[in-house]
Amino acid sequence: MRTQVVIIGGGPAGLLLSHLLYLEGIESVILERRTRQYVLSRIRAGVLEWGSVEILRQAGLSGRMDREGIVHQGSMVTWTGGDRFLIDTQKYAGRELMVYGQTQLTEDLYAARDAAGGTIIDEAADVMPHDVTTDTPWVTFEKNGETHRIDCDFVAGCDGYHGVSRTVIPDSVLRTYEKVYPTGWLGLLSETPPYEYLVYSRSERGFALCSMRNPMLSRYYVQVPLTDTLDDWSDDRFWTELKARYPSDIADAIVTGPSIEKSIAPLRSFVAEPMRYGNLFLAGDSAHIVPPTGAKGLNLAVSDAWYLSRGLASHFNAGSDDLLDAYSDTALRRVWASTRLSWWLTVLLHRFDDEDEIDRRLKISELEYIASSTNALASLAEQYAGLPL
Repeated sequence: MRTQVVIIGGGPAGLLLSHLLYLEGIESVILERRTRQYVLSRIRAGVLEWGSVEILRQAGLSGRMDREGIVHQGSMVTWTGGDRFLIDTQKYAGRELMVYGQTQLTEDLYAARDAAGGTIIDEAADVMPHDVTTDTPWVTFEKNGETHRIDCDFVAGCDGYHGVSRTVIPDSVLRTYEKVYPTGWLGLLSETPPYEYLVYSRSERGFALCSMRNPMLSRYYVQVPLTDTLDDWSDDRFWTELKARYPSDIADAIVTGPSIEKSIAPLRSFVAEPMRYGNLFLAGDSAHIVPPTGAKGLNLAVSDAWYLSRGLASHFNAGSDDLLDAYSDTALRRVWASTRLSWWLTVLLHRFDDEDEIDRRLKISELEYIASSTNALASLAEQYAGLPL
């Protein structure tokens, strides 16, 4: 086979990149090691920055999002005693946010690629890029017991933290930075009307989050030890613990119901740089992971795909490599800014086992300061809304 760009990974970053390249007249093939059903079963983030919304609209991908997504002006933060403030992104940053689940966005992306006749090869095993430092890279994979080869001009590694793409970069070139947090998030999805705001809570019992997917689909989280399993958490225990971590007025307004999905996710900050090695480019979770506290993971996947598609379009259609050469540095500036915000919010809002009394008092003092300072609220809102592309 022959194509211009081989995209390894069929998640949001890979699918969006493929569609953006299609709009520029550039051919691509997506190799995904899982089935489409598996990819669509993954429950992930659900908050889009307005810059991400505009990229999706310009790409003709926003029809369902504009119908079903929930526009809101920011998220609320509450802590012990019931004090609270609103991260008002509209007031302080002039930008709203869109609540729209990653599963729904992935469905939209698959539909767009299918409608355009895009090539997506599912269940592609043992994918491996070759000769990525030359002008003639190629990728091999196994499918139905046979080995296949695709020759290409560029390889885009969108295959996540555990994917093969990053491993192709030699240790002498690749630098990685990682922080693993000693806790996890237990998430529950229910077909219940959500609370009116996204609400972060720091309580003496641990962190909690009220989130939403649509007017009849809610997503809630509680901080749990990494040693816990789903068998430890019945629905009744989850709802009781969630409500115990909120002030009574919020707890009383939370509508409970049977779970339709539960999962536990560890928290990690991870950055790999550079995001380019020869004619191999990393995008999305293959290059970076952020704790979900800052709602940045999906947005970084969107911005990476946009930066990379812009560079590839300039290469193929204008004969210029300036944007491709700047891709890694441009993407990493946004990655590090998002990683910093996500780290800071995670540390501020979680109760860790090694947290002593001075840590607790300092965090409460910082929350009180943010609530009392217009400048602090504006700074937080600007970052939470997403820095300009």
